Amino acid sequence: MAKIKAFKGVRPIPEKAIQVASRPYDVMNTAEARDEAKGNPYSFLNVVKPEISFPDGHDPYASEIYQKGKENFQKMVDEGVLIQDQKDCLYLYRISVDNHSQVGYVACASIHDYFNDIIKKHELTRPDKEADRKKHVRVGMMNAEPVFFAYPNQKALDEIADKIVTQTPEYNFMAEDGVQHEFWVIGNESVIAQIIQEFEKLPATYVADGHHRTAAAALVGKDLQEENPNHSGAEEYNYFLAVHFPDNQLQIIDYNRVVKDLNGLAPVDFVDKLKTKFEVEKKGKEIFKPAELHTFGMYLEGNWYSLKAKTGTFDDHDPIGVLDVTILSEQILKPVLGIFDLRTDKRIEFVGGGRGLGELEKRVDSGDMKVAFALFPVSMKQLIDIADGGKIMPPKVTWFEPKLRSGLVTHLLS
Repeated sequence: MAKIKAFKGVRPIPEKAIQVASRPYDVMNTAEARDEAKGNPYSFLNVVKPEISFPDGHDPYASEIYQKGKENFQKMVDEGVLIQDQKDCLYLYRISVDNHSQVGYVACASIHDYFNDIIKKHELTRPDKEADRKKHVRVGMMNAEPVFFAYPNQKALDEIADKIVTQTPEYNFMAEDGVQHEFWVIGNESVIAQIIQEFEKLPATYVADGHHRTAAAALVGKDLQEENPNHSGAEEYNYFLAVHFPDNQLQIIDYNRVVKDLNGLAPVDFVDKLKTKFEVEKKGKEIFKPAELHTFGMYLEGNWYSLKAKTGTFDDHDPIGVLDVTILSEQILKPVLGIFDLRTDKRIEFVGGGRGLGELEKRVDSGDMKVAFALFPVSMKQLIDIADGGKIMPPKVTWFEPKLRSGLVTHLLS
């Protein structure tokens, strides 16, 4: 039984919503975030990525970074850019791009559901990123960014959403990337009660995007429980901010890998080693994007290659073994490149498909990375089957598009 809760959200005034709303903290580096927020003191990047307020080279994990995020949030409150709803509300959030649209319920999820596995996970988290997000939550005493959840599609919830979207949204704007964002406030108590009851019929919800934020919020809530001698269970820290989308509306795109070196191998020797497990075909300068499972694109020394996994290198009957990220790890990253732990190894980085495969070329051509791998995306069915089976995907497997905007609503823990 999934538990959600209404809350008194802190939101931008309508005329400032487009200025406040920002891309999530984890889809850009510090330089890109600094450039995006330049000239806009109300960009929520000043809250969720406050290292942009400091000069290059400043330790991004220094205590003053987290304090600055809290100060930047409070400054927007003091200036009346952000206001808090006076009663508990739920919210509806529609994101549209091209011919795709998805509508999600914004609500607080329960940390008890997280620890009791009603909220299903499919990835392990990286300790450094989890610790970073935990500090942001604890110092700010807020969930500044929502996590992205999926739930099994329910007709009753669809019907409620269909009625709400006929009303005028509180916010309605197109971001600079061409994505339309619409946001409704649900203040009617009977409608709120109906939505909560429908969620209680769900056996589980699923972390789609935001495992680090989910873990951080749950762990901070647990710490605050233990520190409060008068803990009752009704406190706001028992809940965290999430946007819940029906699974049949979501689309997953590729999540690719770049590696810093060839583990001491010359490029020609590296390619020869791959031929024992893959059918390797040199494609030349034109980008090669995989069109089916078990086929990879590889960019090396200015050229693209097609890698097709040979029979026997994967197990179609194993929900983890069949994943292309598993094939890549078991047949290339571990035995050839010596990368055994994707969560902690600093020689590998991950590039979301939203940046396009040209980003892989850029990373390699700059000399920052030596080789890049483009993967075919997993499906929602694969994700749910793995989560329901209590299994864990390797890190950074799913990239959901379009992304939520941060800053449209914040949940305070106290």
